Amino acid sequence: MKTQQPVRSTDWREWRRLRAWDLYEQGWQQKVIAVALGVTEGAVSQWIKRGRALGRDALRAQPRPGGQARLSPEQQRQIPTLLRRGAEAFGFLGNIWTAKRIAAVIKQTFGIQYHPAHVSRLVRALGWSVQQPQEQASQHDEAAIHHWWAERWPAIKKKL
Repeated sequence: MKTQQPVRSTDWREWRRLRAWDLYEQGWQQKVIAVALGVTEGAVSQWIKRGRALGRDALRAQPRPGGQARLSPEQQRQIPTLLRRGAEAFGFLGNIWTAKRIAAVIKQTFGIQYHPAHVSRLVRALGWSVQQPQEQASQHDEAAIHHWWAERWPAIKKKL
C-alpha cells in the first residue's frame, strides 16, 4: 500500500486525481470513488482512462501552455531602462507611468502592441508597478465646489 503525502493547497486537484487512481487500483468502483472524492463519475472515468493510457504520471499537474511571448527576454529586460527615463521623455505630460502609457512606449520602441491589462502583468513580473493617476476634470475648481456646498446646498436642502 502506498503512503499518502500531505496535501499542499497548490496541488489539491492533482492529489485528488492520484487518489482516485490509487483507489481504482485497489479495486474500488468508479461511482464509489466519485462519491468518496466529491466529484462526478465522469471526472473519475476520464482520470482512469488517462491513467490506463498514459500511466499514473499523466494525472500529475501539467504547466499550462501559454501563448508565445511577443517580447524577447532581451526586450523585456530593456523595459525597466526605458521606464527609468521617465514618462516625459516619451512625450507624456506628467512623469507618471500608467499601463496605457507603457503599452504605447512598447509599441513605439519594439513595434509590438500589448493590451494595458497585460502590460500591467508584464511590468509586475519585472518588479515594477504601474501608477494610477487621479483623473480630474480640467475645469475642476476646489473653491467653487466649497462655495457650492457652503452656500447653495443648504438652500437646496431646505426646499427638499
